[in-house]
Amino acid sequence: MQVPRGYIGTNHETIGSDVMAVLATLRAPEEVLGATLYARVKDMKPDAWYPVSTLLDLLEHLARRVGVASVTKMGRQLFLDSHKAATQKQLTSAGDVVFGIDGLYHRANRGEAIGGWAVKGFRPGFALLEKTTPHHCALEEGILLEAMHGLGAECLITQSQCLRRGDPLCAFELHSAVRDSRWMGKWPVL
Repeated sequence: MQVPRGYIGTNHETIGSDVMAVLATLRAPEEVLGATLYARVKDMKPDAWYPVSTLLDLLEHLARRVGVASVTKMGRQLFLDSHKAATQKQLTSAGDVVFGIDGLYHRANRGEAIGGWAVKGFRPGFALLEKTTPHHCALEEGILLEAMHGLGAECLITQSQCLRRGDPLCAFELHSAVRDSRWMGKWPVL
């Protein structure tokens, strides 16, 4: 697996609720995952920490088996299961999501040199984010889409750079017709 620029991942662990959210989107998890992978993840605890490779292996398998769109759907479910309740009061605008996505990532992942998110541009209806996490970019896209949806700040996400295309990181461009306080919140143009 290619890793993003700056990612070393020493002792990188992820919270069990992230893996469980992925399982929650599958109708027949044992059939889709196969007996070995399913046995590895079926008894995980939502508040326990697991090697990030568990989640990464699961996502790669699912992307190949059921398609990238399903991984995006899983990201949406992951936001609902792992982040929505804990962030409901803090995330009141698209700006809160854009400037808070790195905090969300580090809330559910721990270790040294595990990558993260950097805001490179922000203005009404637009944001540019750089992602140096090892997570499948379709999963991360789903997380962002669901967070924005919950705020009424629907957006389209494109990637001008992608690790899967050989770039050193993923660059997400968020485009929205929403240009009012639902987008900007308290955040300045960057």
